[in-house]
Amino acid sequence: MKVQIAAIGHLKRGPEKELAADYEQRIPVLGRKAGISGLSIADWPESRATEVKLRLAEEAKFLWSIVPDGTAVFALDERGEAPSSAVFTRLLEKEAARGAKQLTFMIGGPDGHAAETRTKALKILSFGPMTWPHRLVRVMLLEQIYRAVTILVNHPYHRA
Repeated sequence: MKVQIAAIGHLKRGPEKELAADYEQRIPVLGRKAGISGLSIADWPESRATEVKLRLAEEAKFLWSIVPDGTAVFALDERGEAPSSAVFTRLLEKEAARGAKQLTFMIGGPDGHAAETRTKALKILSFGPMTWPHRLVRVMLLEQIYRAVTILVNHPYHRA
């Protein structure tokens, strides 16, 4: 199963980019043992439309443009469910068991996600009720994917 991150906003130079790159390298190494055959990240700049609805619609088009049919999509949104790391791992495990070829995690821009994205996504996930900048959300998501992989392969990284 492949894991894909589709995000609004680019990571610029700095500690977030370095930390993200570290997890991007770690995930494929252990991921093969957990049934993850690849990790890809696509990102787009924030929409410059003047109205929120137009920005959300434009950003949704970007995000969905790379999602093949049959892909399980998880949208990150502050209004979503905030699972524990163990529950997050079970979500990935469940999709792999049902034969999903790909999982896509979507990170919206400053205005969040379009209603269409929240409706079409298999599940809405959150890192809590606080609002996080997309740069940190990307790093936190990569870390949780890596943590899930370590849980699946019984690596000591995760200590519950």
